[in-house]
Amino acid sequence: MGNTFPAPISREKALPWSEVTVMEQRQEFARLAEQPDANVSELCRRFGISRKTGYKWLAREQLDDRSRRPHHSPARTSAQIESRVLEVRGAHPAWGGRKIAHVLQRDHRVSIAPSTVTSVLHRHGLISQAASEASKAWIRFEHDRPNGLWQMDFKGHFATDSQRCHPLTVLDDHSRFNIVLQALGNERRETVQQVLESAFQRYGLPERINADNGPPWGTGGMGAMSALGVWLIRLGIALTHSRPAHPQTNGKDERFHRTLVAELLAHRHFRDLDDAQQHFTPWRHQYNFQRPHEAIGMQTPASRYNASPRSMPSKLLPVEYGPHDHVRRVHEGGWINFRGREFKLGKGLVGQPIALRPRADRDDAFDAYFCHQWLQTIELNPEVCDA
Repeated sequence: MGNTFPAPISREKALPWSEVTVMEQRQEFARLAEQPDANVSELCRRFGISRKTGYKWLAREQLDDRSRRPHHSPARTSAQIESRVLEVRGAHPAWGGRKIAHVLQRDHRVSIAPSTVTSVLHRHGLISQAASEASKAWIRFEHDRPNGLWQMDFKGHFATDSQRCHPLTVLDDHSRFNIVLQALGNERRETVQQVLESAFQRYGLPERINADNGPPWGTGGMGAMSALGVWLIRLGIALTHSRPAHPQTNGKDERFHRTLVAELLAHRHFRDLDDAQQHFTPWRHQYNFQRPHEAIGMQTPASRYNASPRSMPSKLLPVEYGPHDHVRRVHEGGWINFRGREFKLGKGLVGQPIALRPRADRDDAFDAYFCHQWLQTIELNPEVCDA
Protein backbone atom coordinates (compact mmCIF):
# COMPACT_ATOMS: atom_id res chain seq x y z
CA MET A 1 0.00 0.00 0.00
CA GLY A 2 3.02 2.33 0.09
CA ASN A 3 2.50 3.89 -3.33
CA THR A 4 4.93 6.67 -4.26
CA PHE A 5 3.88 9.91 -5.88
CA PRO A 6 4.34 10.87 -9.54
CA ALA A 7 7.62 12.31 -10.75
CA PRO A 8 8.04 16.10 -10.54
CA ILE A 9 6.27 18.12 -13.20
CA SER A 10 8.28 18.95 -16.30
CA ARG A 11 9.21 22.54 -16.99
CA GLU A 12 6.38 22.79 -19.53
CA LYS A 13 3.93 21.95 -16.72
CA ALA A 14 5.54 24.20 -14.13
CA LEU A 15 3.19 25.69 -11.57
CA PRO A 16 2.58 29.41 -11.14
CA TRP A 17 5.02 29.93 -8.28
CA SER A 18 7.92 28.48 -10.34
CA GLU A 19 7.55 31.35 -12.83
CA VAL A 20 7.14 34.27 -10.43
CA THR A 21 9.92 36.78 -9.99
CA VAL A 22 12.26 36.57 -7.02
CA MET A 23 10.57 39.65 -5.56
CA GLU A 24 7.11 38.07 -5.83
CA GLN A 25 8.33 34.80 -4.32
CA ARG A 26 10.01 36.72 -1.51
CA GLN A 27 6.78 38.57 -0.84
CA GLU A 28 4.75 35.36 -0.74
CA PHE A 29 7.24 33.70 1.61
CA ALA A 30 7.25 36.74 3.91
CA ARG A 31 3.44 36.97 4.08
CA LEU A 32 3.14 33.30 4.99
CA ALA A 33 6.02 33.51 7.50
CA GLU A 34 4.47 36.54 9.23
CA GLN A 35 1.20 34.76 9.96
CA PRO A 36 0.51 33.61 13.56
CA ASP A 37 1.95 30.16 14.36
CA ALA A 38 3.83 30.03 11.05
CA ASN A 39 6.62 27.43 10.94
CA VAL A 40 9.42 29.40 9.27
CA SER A 41 11.77 26.41 9.00
CA GLU A 42 9.10 24.32 7.27
CA LEU A 43 8.27 27.20 4.91
CA CYS A 44 11.96 27.51 4.00
CA ARG A 45 11.95 23.82 3.09
CA ARG A 46 8.79 24.16 0.99
CA PHE A 47 10.21 27.19 -0.85
CA GLY A 48 13.55 25.44 -1.42
CA ILE A 49 15.64 28.06 0.43
CA SER A 50 17.94 27.97 3.45
CA ARG A 51 16.78 29.28 6.83
CA LYS A 52 19.39 32.06 6.53
CA THR A 53 17.89 33.15 3.19
CA GLY A 54 14.37 32.87 4.60
CA TYR A 55 15.06 35.18 7.52
CA LYS A 56 16.89 37.60 5.20
CA TRP A 57 13.86 37.69 2.90
CA LEU A 58 11.55 38.20 5.85
CA ALA A 59 13.59 41.09 7.24
CA ARG A 60 13.93 42.75 3.84
CA GLU A 61 10.20 42.49 3.08
CA GLN A 62 9.29 43.95 6.47
CA LEU A 63 11.68 46.86 5.83
CA ASP A 64 10.26 47.41 2.34
CA ASP A 65 6.73 47.50 3.76
CA ARG A 66 7.69 50.30 6.13
CA SER A 67 9.58 52.26 3.47
CA ARG A 68 6.68 52.15 1.02
CA ARG A 69 4.40 54.04 3.38
CA PRO A 70 4.69 57.83 3.13
CA HIS A 71 5.11 59.67 6.45
CA HIS A 72 2.71 62.42 5.42
CA SER A 73 0.16 63.14 2.74
CA PRO A 74 1.09 66.10 0.51
CA ALA A 75 -1.74 68.32 -0.64
CA ARG A 76 -3.34 67.24 -3.88
CA THR A 77 -5.69 69.04 -6.19
CA SER A 78 -8.92 67.42 -7.33
CA ALA A 79 -7.41 67.06 -10.79
CA GLN A 80 -4.45 65.15 -9.36
CA ILE A 81 -6.70 62.79 -7.41
CA GLU A 82 -8.88 62.22 -10.45
CA SER A 83 -5.79 61.45 -12.50
CA ARG A 84 -4.72 58.91 -9.89
CA VAL A 85 -8.16 57.28 -9.99
CA LEU A 86 -7.94 56.94 -13.77
CA GLU A 87 -4.41 55.58 -13.49
CA VAL A 88 -5.49 52.76 -11.17
CA ARG A 89 -8.53 52.07 -13.32
CA GLY A 90 -6.34 51.91 -16.43
CA ALA A 91 -4.14 49.28 -14.76
CA HIS A 92 -7.18 47.32 -13.52
CA PRO A 93 -10.11 47.87 -15.94
CA ALA A 94 -12.47 45.56 -14.00
CA TRP A 95 -12.05 47.30 -10.61
CA GLY A 96 -14.87 49.45 -9.29
CA GLY A 97 -15.11 52.37 -6.88
CA ARG A 98 -14.66 50.43 -3.62
CA LYS A 99 -11.49 48.66 -4.72
CA ILE A 100 -9.90 51.74 -6.26
CA ALA A 101 -10.69 53.91 -3.21
CA HIS A 102 -9.26 51.27 -0.89
CA VAL A 103 -6.04 50.88 -2.90
CA LEU A 104 -5.52 54.66 -3.12
CA GLN A 105 -5.81 54.91 0.66
CA ARG A 106 -3.75 51.78 1.38
CA ASP A 107 -0.88 52.38 -1.07
CA HIS A 108 -0.86 56.16 -1.59
CA ARG A 109 -2.62 57.65 1.44
CA VAL A 110 -5.15 59.31 -0.84
CA SER A 111 -8.51 59.59 0.91
CA ILE A 112 -11.45 59.50 -1.47
CA ALA A 113 -14.95 58.10 -1.06
CA PRO A 114 -15.86 55.06 -3.20
CA SER A 115 -18.90 56.96 -4.46
CA THR A 116 -16.60 59.76 -5.68
CA VAL A 117 -14.44 57.24 -7.52
CA THR A 118 -17.56 55.78 -9.11
CA SER A 119 -18.63 59.26 -10.20
CA VAL A 120 -15.24 59.84 -11.81
CA LEU A 121 -15.50 56.53 -13.66
CA HIS A 122 -19.04 57.31 -14.85
CA ARG A 123 -17.98 60.77 -15.98
CA HIS A 124 -15.26 59.26 -18.14
CA GLY A 125 -17.59 56.57 -19.52
CA LEU A 126 -15.76 53.72 -17.84
CA ILE A 127 -18.72 51.94 -16.17
CA SER A 128 -21.49 50.29 -18.14
CA GLN A 129 -24.90 49.32 -16.79
CA ALA A 130 -24.01 45.65 -17.25
CA ALA A 131 -20.86 46.12 -15.16
CA SER A 132 -22.87 47.78 -12.40
CA GLU A 133 -25.27 44.82 -12.26
CA ALA A 134 -22.41 42.30 -12.27
CA SER A 135 -20.72 44.00 -9.29
CA LYS A 136 -23.41 43.00 -6.80
CA ALA A 137 -21.85 41.10 -3.91
CA TRP A 138 -22.43 37.40 -3.29
CA ILE A 139 -23.07 36.46 0.35
CA ARG A 140 -21.69 33.05 1.34
CA PHE A 141 -20.87 30.84 4.28
CA GLU A 142 -17.18 30.98 5.13
CA HIS A 143 -14.97 28.46 6.94
CA ASP A 144 -13.43 29.91 10.08
CA ARG A 145 -9.77 29.11 9.27
CA PRO A 146 -7.48 28.64 6.28
CA ASN A 147 -7.14 25.15 4.80
CA GLY A 148 -10.37 23.92 6.39
CA LEU A 149 -11.73 23.66 2.84
CA TRP A 150 -10.28 24.12 -0.63
CA GLN A 151 -12.63 24.47 -3.58
CA MET A 152 -11.39 22.98 -6.85
CA ASP A 153 -12.67 23.06 -10.41
CA PHE A 154 -11.80 23.72 -14.03
CA LYS A 155 -12.72 27.05 -15.55
CA GLY A 156 -14.40 26.21 -18.84
CA HIS A 157 -11.85 25.65 -21.59
CA PHE A 158 -11.05 28.24 -24.24
CA ALA A 159 -9.10 28.15 -27.49
CA THR A 160 -5.53 29.36 -27.96
CA ASP A 161 -3.85 29.57 -31.36
CA SER A 162 -2.52 26.03 -30.99
CA GLN A 163 -4.82 24.09 -28.63
CA ARG A 164 -7.48 24.29 -25.96
CA CYS A 165 -6.56 25.64 -22.55
CA HIS A 166 -8.23 24.13 -19.46
CA PRO A 167 -7.50 26.45 -16.49
CA LEU A 168 -7.39 24.48 -13.23
CA THR A 169 -8.23 26.58 -10.18
CA VAL A 170 -8.03 25.83 -6.45
CA LEU A 171 -9.24 28.39 -3.89
CA ASP A 172 -9.00 28.44 -0.10
CA ASP A 173 -12.52 28.93 1.26
CA HIS A 174 -11.65 31.09 4.29
CA SER A 175 -9.16 33.52 2.77
CA ARG A 176 -10.04 33.32 -0.96
CA PHE A 177 -6.31 32.75 -1.50
CA ASN A 178 -5.75 31.26 -4.94
CA ILE A 179 -3.72 28.10 -4.40
CA VAL A 180 -3.59 27.04 -8.07
CA LEU A 181 -4.19 28.80 -11.37
CA GLN A 182 -2.70 26.51 -13.99
CA ALA A 183 -3.06 26.43 -17.77
CA LEU A 184 -3.47 22.76 -18.70
CA GLY A 185 -3.95 21.01 -22.02
CA ASN A 186 -6.35 18.39 -20.67
CA GLU A 187 -8.45 17.44 -17.64
CA ARG A 188 -7.00 13.99 -17.06
CA ARG A 189 -6.41 12.56 -13.62
CA GLU A 190 -2.63 12.22 -14.04
CA THR A 191 -2.27 15.87 -15.02
CA VAL A 192 -4.42 17.16 -12.16
CA GLN A 193 -2.67 14.92 -9.63
CA GLN A 194 0.75 16.30 -10.56
CA VAL A 195 -0.48 19.88 -10.15
CA LEU A 196 -2.07 19.11 -6.77
CA GLU A 197 1.06 17.36 -5.59
CA SER A 198 3.12 20.51 -6.19
CA ALA A 199 0.46 22.62 -4.45
CA PHE A 200 0.54 20.30 -1.41
CA GLN A 201 4.33 20.49 -1.33
CA ARG A 202 4.21 24.28 -1.21
CA TYR A 203 1.14 24.98 0.95
CA GLY A 204 0.59 21.71 2.83
CA LEU A 205 -2.55 19.56 2.96
CA PRO A 206 -6.06 20.95 3.47
CA GLU A 207 -8.56 19.22 5.74
CA ARG A 208 -11.11 18.90 2.94
CA ILE A 209 -11.44 19.49 -0.81
CA ASN A 210 -14.75 20.04 -2.57
CA ALA A 211 -15.12 19.36 -6.31
CA ASP A 212 -17.94 18.52 -8.68
CA ASN A 213 -19.04 14.99 -9.58
CA GLY A 214 -17.52 14.74 -13.04
CA PRO A 215 -14.11 13.37 -14.07
CA PRO A 216 -11.44 13.48 -12.83
CA TRP A 217 -12.80 14.20 -9.32
CA GLY A 218 -15.72 11.75 -9.50
CA THR A 219 -17.23 9.27 -11.91
CA GLY A 220 -20.45 11.11 -12.66
CA GLY A 221 -22.64 9.93 -9.75
CA MET A 222 -22.99 11.32 -6.26
CA GLY A 223 -20.27 9.82 -4.05
CA ALA A 224 -18.76 7.68 -6.83
CA MET A 225 -15.03 7.38 -6.15
CA SER A 226 -12.41 8.09 -8.82
CA ALA A 227 -8.72 7.21 -8.75
CA LEU A 228 -7.93 10.84 -7.97
CA GLY A 229 -10.36 10.76 -5.05
CA VAL A 230 -8.72 7.58 -3.73
CA TRP A 231 -5.32 9.32 -3.79
CA LEU A 232 -6.64 12.38 -1.94
CA ILE A 233 -8.28 10.25 0.74
CA ARG A 234 -5.09 8.21 1.17
CA LEU A 235 -3.36 11.52 1.94
CA GLY A 236 -5.81 12.12 4.79
CA ILE A 237 -7.93 14.71 2.95
CA ALA A 238 -11.71 14.52 3.24
CA LEU A 239 -13.39 14.69 -0.17
CA THR A 240 -16.83 16.11 -0.85
CA HIS A 241 -18.72 16.70 -4.08
CA SER A 242 -21.04 19.46 -5.20
CA ARG A 243 -24.67 18.55 -5.71
CA PRO A 244 -25.49 17.88 -9.39
CA ALA A 245 -26.67 21.05 -11.18
CA HIS A 246 -25.72 23.17 -8.12
CA PRO A 247 -22.43 24.95 -9.01
CA GLN A 248 -23.03 27.36 -6.13
CA THR A 249 -21.76 24.61 -3.79
CA ASN A 250 -18.32 25.67 -5.05
CA GLY A 251 -19.48 29.27 -5.09
CA LYS A 252 -16.26 31.00 -4.12
CA ASP A 253 -14.33 29.24 -6.86
CA GLU A 254 -17.15 30.06 -9.30
CA ARG A 255 -16.87 33.71 -8.23
CA PHE A 256 -13.11 33.52 -8.73
CA HIS A 257 -13.77 32.34 -12.28
CA ARG A 258 -15.93 35.41 -12.90
CA THR A 259 -13.11 37.63 -11.66
CA LEU A 260 -10.57 35.78 -13.81
CA VAL A 261 -12.71 36.32 -16.90
CA ALA A 262 -13.44 39.99 -16.14
CA GLU A 263 -9.88 40.98 -15.27
CA LEU A 264 -7.84 38.78 -17.60
CA LEU A 265 -9.48 36.34 -20.03
CA ALA A 266 -11.93 38.80 -21.58
CA HIS A 267 -9.07 41.07 -22.62
CA ARG A 268 -6.49 38.58 -23.88
CA HIS A 269 -5.91 36.04 -26.61
CA PHE A 270 -3.13 33.50 -26.08
CA ARG A 271 -0.77 31.78 -28.48
CA ASP A 272 -0.44 28.56 -26.46
CA LEU A 273 -0.42 27.20 -22.91
CA ASP A 274 2.94 28.79 -22.07
CA ASP A 275 1.67 32.19 -23.18
CA ALA A 276 -1.49 31.74 -21.09
CA GLN A 277 0.55 30.76 -18.03
CA GLN A 278 2.83 33.76 -18.46
CA HIS A 279 -0.27 35.94 -18.06
CA PHE A 280 -1.86 33.76 -15.35
CA THR A 281 1.15 33.92 -13.03
CA PRO A 282 1.45 37.71 -12.50
CA TRP A 283 -2.34 38.07 -12.37
CA ARG A 284 -2.53 35.36 -9.67
CA HIS A 285 0.10 37.18 -7.60
CA GLN A 286 -1.79 40.45 -7.99
CA TYR A 287 -5.06 38.75 -7.00
CA ASN A 288 -3.53 37.24 -3.85
CA PHE A 289 -1.34 40.10 -2.66
CA GLN A 290 -2.60 43.40 -4.08
CA ARG A 291 -6.24 43.22 -5.09
CA PRO A 292 -8.61 44.12 -2.20
CA HIS A 293 -11.43 41.59 -1.87
CA GLU A 294 -14.83 43.01 -0.95
CA ALA A 295 -16.14 39.76 0.58
CA ILE A 296 -13.37 39.81 3.22
CA GLY A 297 -13.58 43.47 4.20
CA MET A 298 -11.28 44.78 1.46
CA GLN A 299 -8.38 42.73 2.77
CA THR A 300 -6.15 40.81 0.39
CA PRO A 301 -6.44 37.00 0.36
CA ALA A 302 -2.76 36.70 1.33
CA SER A 303 -3.37 38.69 4.53
CA ARG A 304 -5.82 35.99 5.72
CA TYR A 305 -4.03 32.88 4.54
CA ASN A 306 -1.69 30.60 6.53
CA ALA A 307 0.12 27.63 5.04
CA SER A 308 -1.17 24.32 6.38
CA PRO A 309 0.89 22.68 9.14
CA ARG A 310 0.11 19.28 7.55
CA SER A 311 3.02 18.65 5.21
CA MET A 312 2.91 16.52 2.09
CA PRO A 313 4.25 13.03 2.97
CA SER A 314 6.97 11.41 0.88
CA LYS A 315 4.84 8.28 0.41
CA LEU A 316 1.38 7.00 1.18
CA LEU A 317 0.99 5.19 4.49
CA PRO A 318 -0.62 1.75 4.60
CA VAL A 319 -4.39 1.65 5.06
CA GLU A 320 -5.24 0.41 8.55
CA TYR A 321 -8.62 -0.35 10.16
CA GLY A 322 -9.83 -1.27 13.63
CA PRO A 323 -9.92 -4.82 15.02
CA HIS A 324 -13.74 -4.99 14.83
CA ASP A 325 -14.01 -3.84 11.20
CA HIS A 326 -14.88 -6.34 8.46
CA VAL A 327 -12.21 -5.67 5.83
CA ARG A 328 -12.75 -6.59 2.19
CA ARG A 329 -10.62 -5.78 -0.86
CA VAL A 330 -12.36 -4.28 -3.90
CA HIS A 331 -11.92 -6.58 -6.89
CA GLU A 332 -12.31 -6.20 -10.65
CA GLY A 333 -15.23 -4.03 -11.69
CA GLY A 334 -15.42 -2.28 -8.29
CA TRP A 335 -17.18 -5.11 -6.38
CA ILE A 336 -16.69 -6.62 -2.92
CA ASN A 337 -17.90 -9.97 -1.55
CA PHE A 338 -19.59 -9.91 1.86
CA ARG A 339 -21.80 -12.42 3.60
CA GLY A 340 -22.28 -14.39 0.39
CA ARG A 341 -23.34 -11.43 -1.71
CA GLU A 342 -21.66 -8.91 -4.01
CA PHE A 343 -21.89 -5.13 -3.61
CA LYS A 344 -20.58 -2.52 -6.04
CA LEU A 345 -18.50 0.34 -4.62
CA GLY A 346 -16.86 1.75 -7.74
CA LYS A 347 -13.97 1.04 -10.12
CA GLY A 348 -11.82 3.77 -8.62
CA LEU A 349 -11.43 1.62 -5.49
CA VAL A 350 -10.19 -1.54 -7.25
CA GLY A 351 -7.39 -3.09 -5.21
CA GLN A 352 -8.14 -1.02 -2.10
CA PRO A 353 -9.22 -2.44 1.29
CA ILE A 354 -12.66 -1.37 2.51
CA ALA A 355 -13.94 -1.49 6.12
CA LEU A 356 -17.53 -2.56 6.85
CA ARG A 357 -18.91 -1.43 10.21
CA PRO A 358 -22.29 -2.55 11.58
CA ARG A 359 -24.78 0.23 12.08
CA ALA A 360 -25.96 0.77 15.63
CA ASP A 361 -29.55 1.37 14.56
CA ARG A 362 -29.97 -1.70 12.31
CA ASP A 363 -28.84 -5.32 12.45
CA ASP A 364 -28.89 -5.90 8.69
CA ALA A 365 -26.90 -2.86 7.52
CA PHE A 366 -23.21 -1.94 7.42
CA ASP A 367 -21.48 1.34 6.67
CA ALA A 368 -18.66 1.03 4.12
CA TYR A 369 -15.57 3.19 4.73
CA PHE A 370 -12.40 3.81 2.78
CA CYS A 371 -9.86 5.14 5.30
CA HIS A 372 -11.74 8.01 7.01
CA GLN A 373 -14.24 8.46 4.16
CA TRP A 374 -17.77 7.09 4.41
CA LEU A 375 -18.81 5.55 1.11
CA GLN A 376 -22.31 4.12 1.45
CA THR A 377 -24.58 1.91 3.53
CA ILE A 378 -24.79 -1.75 2.54
CA GLU A 379 -28.11 -3.47 3.26
CA LEU A 380 -28.02 -7.25 3.55
CA ASN A 381 -31.82 -7.60 3.38
CA PRO A 382 -33.12 -4.61 1.38
CA GLU A 383 -36.43 -6.37 0.72
CA VAL A 384 -37.15 -6.34 4.48
CA CYS A 385 -36.65 -2.56 4.56
CA ASP A 386 -39.00 -2.09 1.60
CA ALA A 387 -41.80 -4.14 3.17
